[in-house]
Amino acid sequence: MRVMLLAVLLLPGPAGTPLHSQIVADAAKARGRVGVACSLPGTTLDCNYNADAKLPMQSVYKLPIAMAALDAIEHNKFTLDTPVRFRPSDLISPDQGSPLRDAHPHGNVEVSIRELLRLAVVESDGVASDILLRVLGGPAVADSYIRNLGIDGIHIQDTEKALGRNDRLENRNYATPAALVALLRRLADRSPLSPEHTAVLLNWMTITRTGEQRLKALLPPGTVVAHKTGTSGSNRPNTNATNDAGLITLPDGRKLAVAVLVADSPPKESTREGVIAEIGLAIYNAATQPK
Repeated sequence: MRVMLLAVLLLPGPAGTPLHSQIVADAAKARGRVGVACSLPGTTLDCNYNADAKLPMQSVYKLPIAMAALDAIEHNKFTLDTPVRFRPSDLISPDQGSPLRDAHPHGNVEVSIRELLRLAVVESDGVASDILLRVLGGPAVADSYIRNLGIDGIHIQDTEKALGRNDRLENRNYATPAALVALLRRLADRSPLSPEHTAVLLNWMTITRTGEQRLKALLPPGTVVAHKTGTSGSNRPNTNATNDAGLITLPDGRKLAVAVLVADSPPKESTREGVIAEIGLAIYNAATQPK
């Protein structure tokens, strides 16, 4: 009886699919916490890897903030052309990215909601994102908007300014890869926003200047990727977050939603970005292979 039990215990577990095995191998290169999720309607993809882990979003949270702001416009709280004062009190830490601050180091200018949204999504501008949160009524409003969409696993608590003052707060703005993919699927399949605002947002996500070496880096030239990245500072032994989440347009026009979040990883940025790129390519190849 003991011999039989030992034999059972030594039997290998069920082998993962080639895609899942590739994701596991790529994720190991980050030597940190990696979460992956994807979704393509009508196709089963074995891509979930720590898909329900709560990982720091960093600037990925500017996507749900932008959606919340566009929803507020649709509820007549303001318009895309409404001017908002960039106050000196909106300034963030010098080591946090903000083209708006760089252009106006002392603030005291009027900026339209449209420009704030563009800066937040395309340039990942921290000041612009914080001003949008202020106009909305604070992080809790954006957080509530996402939960009201029926999506659990995305939590928005702190502004960029708060994060710049205390990097120990970085894990409080978190998301699970599965929740980000669910949000991307809503945007692609049955957007909660008007067709006009959905198109504007997706265009901004497509022309963004961040993340060129992440999800889109190894995909076929010309592949359209509408995405939002997130990156923490590297002033600690382990980098808190190197993220990318987006919609990849396949050759047949379908939208593949992918989220890859890399947390607490010690290797250099090129390695972390390479992990995201390799996982993105593996999922793309699995989604486009002949059936």
